[in-house]
Amino acid sequence: MQSRNQHPRKASPAGARRPRPNRAPAKRAAQSPDSEQSAEGGERLQKVLAQAGIASRRDCEDLIREGRVEIDRHVVTELGTRVNLLKQEVRVDGEALARPKLVYFAVNKPVGVVATARDPAGRPRVTDLLPPGAPRTFCVGRLDMASEGLILVTNDGELANGLTHPRHRVEKIYHVQVAGQVEGDVLAQLHRGIHLAEGFAHVKHVRIKSKKKQSTILEMILDEGRNREVRRLLARVGHKVQQLKRIAVGPVRLADLPTGAVRPLTKKEIESLQVAIARGLKGEPSGREPVEPRRKLLSDRKTSHREQTDHSENPKKRVIIG
Repeated sequence: MQSRNQHPRKASPAGARRPRPNRAPAKRAAQSPDSEQSAEGGERLQKVLAQAGIASRRDCEDLIREGRVEIDRHVVTELGTRVNLLKQEVRVDGEALARPKLVYFAVNKPVGVVATARDPAGRPRVTDLLPPGAPRTFCVGRLDMASEGLILVTNDGELANGLTHPRHRVEKIYHVQVAGQVEGDVLAQLHRGIHLAEGFAHVKHVRIKSKKKQSTILEMILDEGRNREVRRLLARVGHKVQQLKRIAVGPVRLADLPTGAVRPLTKKEIESLQVAIARGLKGEPSGREPVEPRRKLLSDRKTSHREQTDHSENPKKRVIIG
């Protein structure tokens, strides 16, 4: 039996949703503008301290609250503050944390290995192939699990960003085996470009490397770095990718590095990567000689033909070039 003070709830119409109460936005940890800029790509301070062996993460949080931690000589008491140890100085009780050494590796990624930092499924990762004792690193760009070949691994965020940002136009070279025989019109279409979901995309260079009975091996050069770009472009022109192997990133080549093997980059290779990034940022050519379009060549021939005809002593006599 219902009491007088209770009121029955009105049934809401089918499919109607109740309005959610407005909630105040969560407050973020306070950081100075300089700190936010320099900590780009950084991690939470308590995590950095714990990884450095200062104490457990919970004890590190207590150190921060007690004002015993400094970033660039400024005391930090807010949990969640992000810090980039490669660019910023962190001190605990006045003692500076050692900055990690920059490392650069070339890895020949096998098929079945993922290029992610974390994998809930527990699959083998590229970083698992690195030698014991290597500092925390990340992959430069991605190769999907079904692809193989060269992938760079480093803890240098600035270099990684330069290699992956589209505006720097750093070339990546792939050897791709596709089903079927690839005709010349398909190569031309890849050169001209194809519309993908996120925009217009095209290869910088493509050629037929070899042919088999039921497949073709292509060499493709891209400088944009879209997600699964090679597979998606070839699917749009009607050729399924059977094998995909990256053999170069900028000036660094895979060469004879065995599958699953790792080697450190040489100082010369690191410098050449930095040069490639700077060259792309300025819009300078990558060093590969551009292929002149056929239309331009024919136009030049016609111009040359007219010039020689006009300057001939006998205007009726034709001079044919080519």
